[in-house]
Amino acid sequence: MTDVIGAPADVLHTLFHSDQGGHEQVVLCQDRASGLKAVIAIHSTALGPALGGTRFYPYATEAEAVADALNLARGMSYKNAMAGLDHGGGKAVIIGDPERDKTEELLLAYGRMVASLGGRYVTACDVGTYVADMDVVARECRWTTGRSPENGGAGDSSVLTAFGVYQGMRASAQHLWGDPLLRGRKVGIAGVGKVGHHLVRHLLDEGAEVVITDVRPDAVQRILDQHPERVTAVADTEELIRVEGLDIYAPCALGGALNDHSVPVLTAKVVCGAANNQLAHPGVEKDLADRGILYAPDYVVNAGGVIQVADELHGFDFDRCRTKAAKIFDTTLAIFARAKEDGIPPAAAADRIAEQRMAEARAGHAVH
Repeated sequence: MTDVIGAPADVLHTLFHSDQGGHEQVVLCQDRASGLKAVIAIHSTALGPALGGTRFYPYATEAEAVADALNLARGMSYKNAMAGLDHGGGKAVIIGDPERDKTEELLLAYGRMVASLGGRYVTACDVGTYVADMDVVARECRWTTGRSPENGGAGDSSVLTAFGVYQGMRASAQHLWGDPLLRGRKVGIAGVGKVGHHLVRHLLDEGAEVVITDVRPDAVQRILDQHPERVTAVADTEELIRVEGLDIYAPCALGGALNDHSVPVLTAKVVCGAANNQLAHPGVEKDLADRGILYAPDYVVNAGGVIQVADELHGFDFDRCRTKAAKIFDTTLAIFARAKEDGIPPAAAADRIAEQRMAEARAGHAVH
């Protein structure tokens, strides 16, 4: 069943009627000359302009692209609220293969689309887009972050994303074992690309034992070449989640890593990683809790990157950003405390805190 505009009715139902909806605005963008097809989803501007990256991905269907944009934008509202930023949540997806379809003309056309929203949405990098791409988008749109230092930007946001995840791991260790130190802990990282390879360095600096896997052999080899004595690799995520004696599992690739298949066999006592939308469906957080596995909510611990790009709008200062990202340690501990107090999983506790902040902001707007 499809609607007159060609979007499957279930997408429109999600937008207007379901708990996963509630978005303020969804924009379908097309520029036939460059081949641009994009979706910009603004979930909330209660706390300020929506901020979130641009994903460039070869979706199987347009409906899948719209659904992904809706989910990711909603996640950004919660992430920005928990990070203490004065930003709402938004996300954009460009439909296509970035290796084949990405051109300067397409990125400029996309920049014009974002600019047409007049600052309601601020964009940045995500899967399939890079600093160099944001420099191109910024030529048409001043509401662009994640640019290169030469163009007034902060550069690679994965540096502070990894630092924030590391702080989340320390908080998890403090909560579970009474000590934030990770020396001697065995940490499994699935995905050692943009964020994962920085995370490896933080863990090795502290004396942790690191096990890695990645779908790209070259990414694994790069880490092994840099740290031949101190890192081991396994064939795939299937093997990684079953590694004996694993203390912490860090999903750092695409979402959905925690599902009905992986949770029952997971050996780790903590899950804390950089990937977005790690819980494959509602109820997985309870399955983790039932198995005694501590879950550090993904959008809380991976907020270092968005803290970094948000700072760009005010004249970037790395030390100021790192100080803010270090607070992810305290935020994560506060979530674990709230979860214990309310008798709910940490993911539900984080949602409650974020929703409270957004509701207070909306109430404040209503008063004014």
